[in-house]
Amino acid sequence: MWRTLHPNVKTRITTSFLSRMVGSMVFPFMAIYFTAHLGAALAGTLLLAAGVVQFLAGLYGGALADALGRRRTLLTGEGLKLLAFTLMLLGNLDGPNPWVTFAALLLVNVSGGLINPAAEAMLVDVSTPETRTFMYAVNYWAVNLSILIGTLVGGWLYRDHFTLLLGLLVGMSVLTAALCFALMTETRAASPTARTDLGLRPLARSYAQVVTDRPFLLFVLGGICILSIEFTRTNFIAVHLAQAFPTADWLGVTLDGVRAASVLTAVNTLLIVTFTAPVARWLTGRDPRRPMHTGFALFALGFAALAFSTHLPTLIAATVILSVGELLYVPTRQALLADLIPEDRRGAYLATHGQVFTISKWVAALGLPLGVAVGGAGMGVALLTLGALGSLLTALALRRTAGAGLARA
Repeated sequence: MWRTLHPNVKTRITTSFLSRMVGSMVFPFMAIYFTAHLGAALAGTLLLAAGVVQFLAGLYGGALADALGRRRTLLTGEGLKLLAFTLMLLGNLDGPNPWVTFAALLLVNVSGGLINPAAEAMLVDVSTPETRTFMYAVNYWAVNLSILIGTLVGGWLYRDHFTLLLGLLVGMSVLTAALCFALMTETRAASPTARTDLGLRPLARSYAQVVTDRPFLLFVLGGICILSIEFTRTNFIAVHLAQAFPTADWLGVTLDGVRAASVLTAVNTLLIVTFTAPVARWLTGRDPRRPMHTGFALFALGFAALAFSTHLPTLIAATVILSVGELLYVPTRQALLADLIPEDRRGAYLATHGQVFTISKWVAALGLPLGVAVGGAGMGVALLTLGALGSLLTALALRRTAGAGLARA
């Protein structure tokens, strides 16, 4: 199946893997970096500002991908990313420089806002309904493997070899930009009215159409419900385990709540990396809706158990269950998303959908005060409710696209 994928797809998966692998050696530790040099309060404010910049850049990047073309927008983003990483490296050669690093981080977020919508739209442009489930499954496998490798290496090197990691970022950025330039072809020509399409009013009209597309909006809301469940891993569930997990010996290692949370995350990631390929082969050619909804149910059930249990075997079993759900729903939902998007506005639609991750993190953050009020069992019920609501909203979105509605894609 890999050989049958379009060269743009293979190039994107490869460059995304390389970029994320090296990026995961650095960016998960940015909060530690800024806190150490600027204090926790200012660090939190700066990271929030960086998130807002990424949000806005993503929306504008989607419009650029539709107006200027996918390849041109993506290559512009790659160039900005290389500039940002170079600035970050030069700023830290003679010791930490948090303000130069923050400026570079803003530029990194702008570049991501250009690259991601363009790349996602390009993947949809060159794929078919028959190949999308496999394509997204392979991409998801690559993402998880790259993050696993990057986080492990970064954890060992960050403290004593930060500039080395920044040098790797620059080198990898040169490589990925060169691969994109040499191997990717344009899949959407620039619009004849590109210059006028990029004004604020046309941009507002474009996104007004997106947010009034009720099936797509229902699909997005369903995605927010499901991803909000996942992001409780680093909010309520992490705090729950840190506070309530009894110290236990596991395979000769003493585990407290924090270490137990790390073990569960590692088990989840290893299962995804190991079983993505066979699950993708099993899903190929099947109607994606039933496995997607089954995946939603298993995903919510597994996280609900994590929210109240402190029994290690139960926690591991719950992680296996949610991992199976994740394997089922991620590629199938991505494939169905492509069917909802009008061909002439893929960049804007996918940029809007990309904000699901940001909004889901905000929703998941509410789990901390809610968990204090309702306890672990109450949070388990809340997560099951989110799973059911996400499945219902997604089903309504897809039902509304039956028949003529799907023909637009």
